[in-house]
Amino acid sequence: MAAHDADKQGRTSTTAIVVPAVPLSSGKPMPRLGFGTATATLGHAEGHTGVMEAVLRAIGAGYRHFDTAAVYNTEAALGDAVAEAVRTGMIANREEVYITSKLWITDAHPGRVLPAMEKTLQNLQMEYVDMYLIHHPVSMRLPEAEGGPVVVKKDLVAMDVKGVWEEMEECHRRGHARAIGVSNFACKKLENLLCFAKIPPAVVQAEVHPYCRQKKLREFCRSRGIQLCGYSPLGASGTVWANNSVMESPVLKQIAQDRGKTVAQVCIRWIYEQGDVVITKSFNGSRMRENLDIFDWELTDDDRDKIDALPESRGNYDFLVHESGPYKTAEEFWDGEIAAGHCNDITAIVSSD
Repeated sequence: MAAHDADKQGRTSTTAIVVPAVPLSSGKPMPRLGFGTATATLGHAEGHTGVMEAVLRAIGAGYRHFDTAAVYNTEAALGDAVAEAVRTGMIANREEVYITSKLWITDAHPGRVLPAMEKTLQNLQMEYVDMYLIHHPVSMRLPEAEGGPVVVKKDLVAMDVKGVWEEMEECHRRGHARAIGVSNFACKKLENLLCFAKIPPAVVQAEVHPYCRQKKLREFCRSRGIQLCGYSPLGASGTVWANNSVMESPVLKQIAQDRGKTVAQVCIRWIYEQGDVVITKSFNGSRMRENLDIFDWELTDDDRDKIDALPESRGNYDFLVHESGPYKTAEEFWDGEIAAGHCNDITAIVSSD
């Protein structure tokens, strides 16, 4: 595709918003707003071309931080989009983007981390990722056959965290990952990891939105020099695991009306004001730009007080909990740091059998 063709499709960055970045304990600074590529169908309905086009639109809007994972089935499309953006001059080179990917639970075993890292780099067609995360603090036995649910609860097993983290550190030492971190680790699990980590996690990625405020985790991370990165800022609206209370909240709707903004912008701005990195996700071009429009205004103290008074709940609640697994209750999985959960039927991607 020629550069002028990219221009015609609205991919140029002439009006792109410049996103601030935050320094990390290792690697290059991370842009404060990222573009997520996780979809409810794990990339199947959108297809390679659909994901690739969405990433190109996002680059044109100003996004430079892109979040993927082995389980999302979007690594290859993201890699092709970045290569296309470089080829057409939308960005100067690969260094201009920040790429995060994640180790899936079937590969969260000693001896499987480095091969999984190499597969991710092969998918992305890149020599390194900027951030590599352990996706969840649990492992799963390898499935007997491909094509089934991504999580089979009876196959969940305790993770050898020390052994897995040592191989994450080896990924870092080899230059495959410029920085390493974790996702969905609560404070107790982080404290355990820090007891033996030679390279501490630079980032913890977790669900963050006005109904899942993560105050305890945020304070813990600040005290240890770890950057909190929030996913599902809108409560994963539109997915089967959604916390629907966020987008349907009368309180958030009123704040949005008072500020002349959308509920989505209020949520993203609130997380940004906490000092977190935010991973947004929309493949719609106008909403991509809308999600970036959060830098030149602020919430009021009254707005913040109203958000702080909202009941706590989350969407990512108990889908890695099972009576035969290492975590038998949601409270156990999240180290007792959540008050309530809200999780719809996710049988399309999770099996108990």
